[in-house]
Amino acid sequence: MGNMDGKTVEELSSTECHQWYKKFMTECPSGQLTLYEFKQFFGLKNLSPAANKYVEQMFETFDFNKDGYIDFMEYVAALSLVLKGKVDQKLRWYFKLYDVDGNGCIDRGELLNIFKAIRAINRCNETMSAEEFTNMVFDKIDINGDGELSLEEFMEGVQKDEMLLDILTRSLDLTHIVRLIQNDGKNPHEPEQEAEAA
Repeated sequence: MGNMDGKTVEELSSTECHQWYKKFMTECPSGQLTLYEFKQFFGLKNLSPAANKYVEQMFETFDFNKDGYIDFMEYVAALSLVLKGKVDQKLRWYFKLYDVDGNGCIDRGELLNIFKAIRAINRCNETMSAEEFTNMVFDKIDINGDGELSLEEFMEGVQKDEMLLDILTRSLDLTHIVRLIQNDGKNPHEPEQEAEAA
């Protein structure tokens, strides 16, 4: 989970932090990333309305001080959460991401929309449809059957179910975004395509 090209979390070096800083300041000389720049930064173009909503929600969860920008410290905090965060920290962040209206609960519609958007961005190859996944989540962890998941239900339910935890972790794996940062915004697969064209 927190493993990057065979490196453990403790081995994240100052070189990698320097790469992140270089990429951040190249893309965002003002030191403050707007939502538009955030999308450009990660190469997120031509998104569906659902995927766009998810990206906006992700931006908001990374904007820790809620000033409408992601500064370098928020950017590093977000990356370290994605790369180094413990399971419960990640689950709290996932919950915040899924709780689109911010009412402290996740309903079926929120989970379904976010999961569809995540799949569109991450190009997941899951055999289970987003609808089937949403139904499975609610069947397994909506203890009181009210059609909403509280933070407690979500945290406990997911941690007790290995399969659910695995699917969530894989679907929200952002290491491809980290690789884009490390490769100066170039997709690692692009050179192969260029070689074929040559």
